[in-house]
Amino acid sequence: MNSYKKKPLLVFDYDGTLHNTIIIYEKAFRKCYQWLLEQNYVAPEEISTDRISGWLGMNAKDMWNSFQPDLQEEVKETASAKIGEEMLREISGGKGKWYPKAEAVLNRLKDEGYPMIVLSNCKIAYKKVNWDVFQMEQWFREFFDCESFGFAPKEEIIQKISKKYEQEMIVIGDRDSDWKAAKAIEAKFIGCAYGYGSRDELKQADAVVESVEELPKAIRLFTEV
Repeated sequence: MNSYKKKPLLVFDYDGTLHNTIIIYEKAFRKCYQWLLEQNYVAPEEISTDRISGWLGMNAKDMWNSFQPDLQEEVKETASAKIGEEMLREISGGKGKWYPKAEAVLNRLKDEGYPMIVLSNCKIAYKKVNWDVFQMEQWFREFFDCESFGFAPKEEIIQKISKKYEQEMIVIGDRDSDWKAAKAIEAKFIGCAYGYGSRDELKQADAVVESVEELPKAIRLFTEV
């Protein structure tokens, strides 16, 4: 009897799961916030790193509605573009950093035969620069960004991905949007507690890891029989 079982497709979130994004995001946000102050669009306030990191994993629309919901839409769009452009410059200049051991873990999962894709609440340009700079084609079949789907939530996008691949999936991420995506297709969800989501967001995860290095062990919980 053939005991071969097809490996599930691993669906990785990007920011806060592989990419330690706060390194470049906080700098870009504070630069944009200074511009907002100079233009008298916002009042001065203290904004902590923890609050800034809480916006990572959100799409741009949700982030601005969380931070400054009363800003005019055109100002939100301009501010969002400024942050995005600054982050692209930082990544292109080699300032973006993945979590330690992330590449080693991806190499291991690849060697073990797991197909992998990325699903991120990001824009097309951000996807492209990260794909190129980090040479992500080494590990991933595709990188799905939310802009290409009209900034739809992940739970809607992943249903389209599921129809394309038609195989079992495991979703890996640090925010409740990743859990919702997994729930939408009845997939297992591995929560990344080292990322930018709160512990409360991960309370319904099927497994929780404290570092990238723990991912292979968690994945095997759902793939070994």
